[in-house]
Amino acid sequence: MSYDVQGIPGARPVEGAEARALFGRVMGLVAVTCGFAALGAYAGRDLDGLTWFLPWIGALVCLIALNVVNQRSPSLATLLLFAVGFLLGLSIGTTVMYYADTQPDVVWQAAGATGLTVAGMGAWGYATRRDLSYLYRVLFFALIGLIVFGLVIVLFNIDGAQTIYALAGIAIFAGYTLVDFNRLRRAGRSEAVPLAAGIFLDVFNLFLLFLQLFGSNR
Repeated sequence: MSYDVQGIPGARPVEGAEARALFGRVMGLVAVTCGFAALGAYAGRDLDGLTWFLPWIGALVCLIALNVVNQRSPSLATLLLFAVGFLLGLSIGTTVMYYADTQPDVVWQAAGATGLTVAGMGAWGYATRRDLSYLYRVLFFALIGLIVFGLVIVLFNIDGAQTIYALAGIAIFAGYTLVDFNRLRRAGRSEAVPLAAGIFLDVFNLFLLFLQLFGSNR
């Protein structure tokens, strides 16, 4: 019986042509999920009040379910991945539409900066032979700190806090992009969907943070 890098039965790290095929599959899943997110953002452009929060909860449930069913039903896991993309897009539809109407160049700048960051950090992570998985713990605690800082910003008016929050968040999710692509280098076949979910979340969060950064400077 073979094991993947996380000790899951039935999988093993792939090499050569198989590794390239896995990379292509993961990137394809990320691209399609981004497409569903864009569709969700358009569909949710008129959401108001706290209705944006319900799709976010739904996306979280789908994300948890994706990791539970991935080994038993990859097809269902793939559908849940696309649902995550659509629901998260739905939750930010109003925000994206606001910027598209008032500062359309900010949306394109955020998209471009996201693409460059993912391409640069992803290439670095995938090209690095050393296992960088130890950085997940550091990034997790950094993310917790960012969440706490975000709550402080909500409670207190601090000059420049939004810019600091955005820059710190970009640094954290750029780090996640680095280690997720590095993990892809060592992944087993069964990890394609969870890895695509992780990379999509990196892209999604980077886009929102760049949107906040560029928008706050206007």
